Amino acid sequence: MSRYMVSNSRPFVPSFIDSCRLFSEKKVTPQKQIDPRRVFKVYRFPGILSKEQPKIQTFEVDVSTCGKMVLDAMIKIKDMDPTFTFRRSCREGICGSCAVNLQGRNCLACITQIPQSKTISLYPIPHMYVMRDLVVDMEHFFKGYASIRPYLVRKTQGPLGQMQYAQSIKDSLKMNGLYECVLCSCCATACPSYWWNGRRFLGPASLLHAYRWVIDSRDEDTEQRLQDLRDDFKAFRCHTIMNCSLDCPKGLHPAEAIAKLKLLISGMDKKPTPEIDPMKLVSSGDWEKKCVK
Repeated sequence: MSRYMVSNSRPFVPSFIDSCRLFSEKKVTPQKQIDPRRVFKVYRFPGILSKEQPKIQTFEVDVSTCGKMVLDAMIKIKDMDPTFTFRRSCREGICGSCAVNLQGRNCLACITQIPQSKTISLYPIPHMYVMRDLVVDMEHFFKGYASIRPYLVRKTQGPLGQMQYAQSIKDSLKMNGLYECVLCSCCATACPSYWWNGRRFLGPASLLHAYRWVIDSRDEDTEQRLQDLRDDFKAFRCHTIMNCSLDCPKGLHPAEAIAKLKLLISGMDKKPTPEIDPMKLVSSGDWEKKCVK
């Protein structure tokens, strides 16, 4: 007879204690202890003024003696070799300074855990001129970003510093997933189209920000922004490979933003009318008096 049946053949419902007992009888397999020692194969280059060739240098690091993030291991390596050079600042995934190529994938070292692999490769982000070790020249990337005019443009504006432009919650939500970009260039340097046409194709990060300013209900320069992007290369060299979305350390989706931007550029879609007049707070009275109240 089953342990869950009684003599009158009526089903027996196990009690909570019985259920816990059955669950506790399962054997828990202990996790295998992983050797904390890691072998880091790091790209080294002394700089363009040096006659030395780039090389791969090996460091053995006991990761149990440092933090859990890749940046902690990099700092540990710098303690071992003070000439090891890389960028870092915030340690919170906000500044975008510590972008590196880890195990063949772009990431931010400060928010990426040290892999469990015995051997770990550490390179500068690809398609960038290397200045020294993991430090790359970001000048071309930021020139492309500056070309999209990443700031609010108003044809009608009030006194600077004495007012604010109104925006509805719905219009504000349209920019979610766009303004969080920290310009680390992980997406752009993972994009084959950016590798092939980097001089004219703006790249995922710049185009994501271009879309962010185009759809901003407070901006009044939409037509000129779209006209500037009507080019065979600036936006339309995106072939939806989507490496940008895979490698974005902030979990954003540049490929989706670029697809929506293409619809606006080609005239297949239109920017929605703002739900609230951005100048509403100015026209409704004296802003200075409202601030005092």
